[in-house]
Amino acid sequence: MRFADIKGHDDIKRRLRELVDNDRIPHALLLEGPPGAAKFALARAFTKYLHCTDRTPDGDSCGKCPSCLQHDTFNHIDTIYSFPVVKKNSKPTISDDYASLFHDFLNEYPYMDFEHWLEALDNINAQPKIFVEEGQELLRRLTYKARQSRFKVVLLWLPERMNEDTANKLLKLVEEPFGDTIFLMVSNNPRGILPTIYSRTQRIGICRYSDAEVEEILQESGIAPEAAHDASLIAGGDVNEALKLANVSEERLRYFQLFVDLMRKAYARKVGELRQWSVDVAGLGREPAMQFIDYCSRLIRESFLMHLNDPRLLTLNKAELAFTIKFFPFINEKNVEDMATLFDDARRDIAGNANGKIVFFDLAVRVIMLIRRK
Repeated sequence: MRFADIKGHDDIKRRLRELVDNDRIPHALLLEGPPGAAKFALARAFTKYLHCTDRTPDGDSCGKCPSCLQHDTFNHIDTIYSFPVVKKNSKPTISDDYASLFHDFLNEYPYMDFEHWLEALDNINAQPKIFVEEGQELLRRLTYKARQSRFKVVLLWLPERMNEDTANKLLKLVEEPFGDTIFLMVSNNPRGILPTIYSRTQRIGICRYSDAEVEEILQESGIAPEAAHDASLIAGGDVNEALKLANVSEERLRYFQLFVDLMRKAYARKVGELRQWSVDVAGLGREPAMQFIDYCSRLIRESFLMHLNDPRLLTLNKAELAFTIKFFPFINEKNVEDMATLFDDARRDIAGNANGKIVFFDLAVRVIMLIRRK
């Protein structure tokens, strides 16, 4: 991954180059911003540039020296990848146990789609974490001096998914780092990072892509212009989301149908059918269920915006628009806040490992009461 391989973010690339060129690299650097904004790609390009022995005049890694070739094959001895994983049969689990799987994931999904990482881990009900054993392993590896380069770099994806024991283990390393070690963290949710670690990092905010940039990225990946345009309007700058929307994945179609079923059955007060609906949604698994709730929240928001009669505010595809044109009168100023709170609370409960069947049946029953409020 080189800077030239990444669309946009020219100011961030310049800033990262200057850190290396001026020899002012902080011992702990955090790239923070929304998902699907190429943050981890920038981190990889920065590390490759740092280790490159023949940098180009325009400020990029050469892609040809031994160091660059080793980065391309994930074999650079002074680069350590750390990322969320799931336990293997309750045994101590570290990132290296999933190294080959993670390398394939990086090649296939350079914008780091967490949903696809869950699929790769083959456990949709899991909540991947960076466990305390990972902290112990990093401490062991970092005690060795950099061998091929001046600096060892720890590329840590999603530090907000460190459990508390892991964070406390790494705090010492971040507070009193080895002189040849750089922690380069990439976060989608910096508020979830242990404050004592967060406060000791130099932070660079990565903005979302513009709709035009997302559309261009999609077209370069082979998406038809019309589909790329529609998806870019809906995705909110998230390339991963745009790719899913453009490809009209079965998962996204299922979310739409589940939302339609919920609203129609709630309006008709079909409690028995809603009980089965709650079983079906709970069966998606914890992470997909939370993604479904996010999807519902978006459609509720879009339905309320329909009252403003300004198409420029909408980010709906054709199927969603066709449904919302008929549905939007049922989302109004009398119920929209309570409806939004209801789905937010459900997401919080699912994230806290509550029983999905109970959470979604309770949600469905409450929607019955809210949807007729005018």
